[in-house]
Order: sequence, then structure tokens, then C-alpha cells
Amino acid sequence: MISFSHVCKRYPGGLEALKNITFTIAAGEMVFVTGHSGAGKSTLLKLAAAIEPPSSGSVIVNGQNVGALRARAIPYLRRNFGLIFQDQKLLFDRTAFENVMLPLHINGFERREAARRVRAALDKVGLLDREKAFPVTLSGGEQQRLAIARAIVHRPAILLADEPTGNLDADLAAGIGELFRSFNRVGVTVVIATHDAAFAARLEARVIALREGALAS
Repeated sequence: MISFSHVCKRYPGGLEALKNITFTIAAGEMVFVTGHSGAGKSTLLKLAAAIEPPSSGSVIVNGQNVGALRARAIPYLRRNFGLIFQDQKLLFDRTAFENVMLPLHINGFERREAARRVRAALDKVGLLDREKAFPVTLSGGEQQRLAIARAIVHRPAILLADEPTGNLDADLAAGIGELFRSFNRVGVTVVIATHDAAFAARLEARVIALREGALAS
């Protein structure tokens, strides 16, 4: 499903964010990528989602070499992914319903089917009764659940989440963790980058640990 082979990522100025990274994530796994701030967790997710190319080595997703893809092929690869960013990237001038609708609109879904999927996704994260609310009126935990609904509304095979509980208290983080577990139980491959080792331990998932851009374990 996702395979890194001797992957390095270097940025201008000489920063080496990832150093000789090799691992494989099988379809249907739940995996945590852990490490301190700056360890390379976010970079690893960006390479997996073809947001950035590797400097060397290979990143294979669903049998495709991400670094060798032409620009026009990348959007088709990304249809396999649900992406949850650290800063959520919600549109504050649109309602919760409209935020979740956006990826379906971009992909040309018929309006009635799209609306059905949006409401199903909002119901899954417990926000169906807030579909007309604007993000500014939602709590931090609700905004994070809204970002998750948007990421899963097109039913992706792979869910990538970057520090999804970074600004949440322990109880809210536990609820988000159970959401991810529920997605994984129905076959979604879930990869979560987090600095919170306790969060990863609670879900008893496989851990890929990074230290200063290299595999620690």
C-alpha cells in the first residue's frame, strides 16, 4: 500500500528532513509516526501524499512511484487519500456542510448523492446537528471533527492525519482516537503523525518512530 525505500528529503539550505527511511505499511494497517517536533513526521506524510517529491529513494503508493508521477497524474493518486492537516484548513466563510461538500464538488459528484455523503460523514463525527454552523462558532474539538468529516467524505482508502489531537485535551483526543479506530476497522489504512506517544499507545497500533529525520525504531 505505502512503501518507502531509502528515502531522503533535503530542502534548500542543506536541511535534511528525512535520512534513508525504509518501511512498508500494508493495506488496512493503523500506524503512528512519532517523534519530537522537527523529527520529520510532517515531511513523511507530505511525501506519501505526493505533496512533495523525495530527494532520493522511492515512495510507492498503490504500486505507483510517487516521485516519478507526472503532474497531471497526481490528483488521481490523491483521490485515494483523506488528508487531515495540523491547521485544519477549514473555510471560515462556509458552513460545516459546505466545508465537507467541497471535495465532492471538486470531483464532480452529483448534488443529491454528494449531499447524502456529506450528511453521513457529519453524522459519523457527531456534527449532523451543526451542519449549518460556521466553523468560527464551533469548539476546537468540533473543528477537528469537521476536518475529519471532510477528509473521509469521499471514502478514501488511506487516511493521513498530521497531529490531529495537538490542541485537544485528553478526553477530546480519546474521542478522536476512537474515530480513527472505527475507520480502520472497516478497512481504511490510517497513518497518524503525532508527538503524543501516550495517544499512540492507547490505540495499540504499530509505531514508526523518527529521531532527527532517521528511523529510531
